[in-house]
Amino acid sequence: MGRKVTLATCSLNQWALDFEGNLDRILESIEISKNHGAKYRLGPELEICGYGCADHFYESDTLLHSFQVLRKLLESPITEDIICDVGMPIMHHNVRYNCRVLFLNRKILLIRPKMLMANYGNYREMRWFSPWNQKVEEYFLPRMIQEVTGQDTVPFGDCVLSTKDTCIGTEICAELWNPRSPHIQMGLDGVEIFTNSSASHHELRKADQRVNLIKSATTKTGGIYLYANQRGCDGDRVYYDGCAMVAINGDIVARGAQFSLNDVEVITATVDLEDVRSYRGEMCQPHMECEPELCHRVKVNFSLSTGDDVYLPTHQPITWNFHTPEEEISLGPACWLWDYLRRSGQAGFLLPLSGGVDSSSTACIVHSMCVLLCRAVQDDNRQVLEDIRRVVRDESYCPQHPKELCGRIFTTCYMATENSSEDTCNRARDLANQIGSTHMNINIDMAVKGILGIFSVVTGRWPKFHANGGSDRENLALMVLPGGLLVLGSANVDERYYWSYHFTTDMSKTLLMPLYTAQFADMGMTYSELSAIGRLRKISKCGPFSMFCKLIHLWKDVLSPMEVAQKVKHFFRMYSMNRHKMTTVTPSYHAESYSPDDNRFDLRPFLYNTRWTWQFRCIDNQVAVSA
Repeated sequence: MGRKVTLATCSLNQWALDFEGNLDRILESIEISKNHGAKYRLGPELEICGYGCADHFYESDTLLHSFQVLRKLLESPITEDIICDVGMPIMHHNVRYNCRVLFLNRKILLIRPKMLMANYGNYREMRWFSPWNQKVEEYFLPRMIQEVTGQDTVPFGDCVLSTKDTCIGTEICAELWNPRSPHIQMGLDGVEIFTNSSASHHELRKADQRVNLIKSATTKTGGIYLYANQRGCDGDRVYYDGCAMVAINGDIVARGAQFSLNDVEVITATVDLEDVRSYRGEMCQPHMECEPELCHRVKVNFSLSTGDDVYLPTHQPITWNFHTPEEEISLGPACWLWDYLRRSGQAGFLLPLSGGVDSSSTACIVHSMCVLLCRAVQDDNRQVLEDIRRVVRDESYCPQHPKELCGRIFTTCYMATENSSEDTCNRARDLANQIGSTHMNINIDMAVKGILGIFSVVTGRWPKFHANGGSDRENLALMVLPGGLLVLGSANVDERYYWSYHFTTDMSKTLLMPLYTAQFADMGMTYSELSAIGRLRKISKCGPFSMFCKLIHLWKDVLSPMEVAQKVKHFFRMYSMNRHKMTTVTPSYHAESYSPDDNRFDLRPFLYNTRWTWQFRCIDNQVAVSA
């Protein structure tokens, strides 16, 4: 009958500026798609060059090499007889755009630039790209592409692809999340298949949002929705968490993994176009009669369906079982660490293991990584095995157990001083035995005393902790984290606001250990209080005064306005004193929406007037009113 279509989407572990590897992974995904009978293949955002090129997007080399890869794709026999949808940067009229390029059988069908940019949180797209706000223009192809396609120009702009049997419209990443999402208008004009190419990073519980958005998009206007995403660490501080999926009329019918060590994962689904038409006939007909703004259609003499498909089964709705936040904490950073390790060329990790919850959590994440690696090897993932052998520098090695692998690539070290306890030493040793790390006990008193000796020679005094009568400045100077393979540090997002220490997982301590919500930290407030303050500062965008105004209601049952004021002022005073340390922070895994990472997520000054004179006066005035 010619109404059923098989479509493919994918998650690819692309790497910024790794044009060779990116090309290989794209071709592999296209080949798998064809082998599964797909006539259309969708890939992640900017998959040719990698999404995380950052300021390399300014370089003409990045544009040049992207077109060189595109030429290879056009010339490859693998891309024949399937519509390929790939992502790359393109300059048009001397302006850079984040684009999708759709091609078939050595002909470029259209180029669709991104219209609604991601320019918030971790995203800085407006730094390198401009949003497209025109309709459709002609784009003159580079000579190297003209030589392959025989085309001088192709359509460039806000257009959709009309095949002989259906119509396909494009969204790019953030356009799905925008209140003016293109799929709404496209759906009202009869577009039946929506595609979304993303580079969407992991945050706790974010997968729920993605799935709900896509289900909602196809519930409102009907239609088929394909979602592709990048996977892995492409050279920066975030982890792209896959979740490729296919939905129809509000139901998910095919999905990929959120966390995986597979560099290439292809998801295919066979769906019935008549289901879309029937759904719209009942649900959307009154709205589709209101003369919507017409899409610019680019026609192609090609069908996604075949004439004889009566016995071709279609994919049925499935239930998406989401990971718990605890599982996400275990899996996301573990996958990120593996990409970091294998792509850094180093031989393993070293962690100062104190026996406390922070370093113990980091150690458990490395062990989780080893569990995932061993499972991948058991599943015959040749790429993972090759990478493991390269890391351990043994071409015959094959891991048999996570503990064994952990012993090859993970070293933990208890750094004892005269202030250390036997309990923490025992906890560190016991955990190391359980996960299999190569563990060492080192006494660093000599090193500490050497540094303190230099300090005493210069200053004429021996620094002391607060508990021993030392000053604030002495206490801060003594609180250091040692380090020195790839070195892992540990702490949490809540302490980071206060002390700005180095750590591996950018997540709240309240998620790691609920008991900490009732215990006082070294900074004079509980971790739950710090978490609340951190969320108000970043997510709610509160300064000292507005934070005080919110907290007097949130904490009214436990703290007086005067006590709230003291905590708010204490936080901002200590935060501003320590913010400068963020300029030297080591790469850390992004997992919380209120991360203070100033590298790209939380761009703020690092030199403050720590007295906050005006703001604190406003707080004091309000406290006086309430007295």
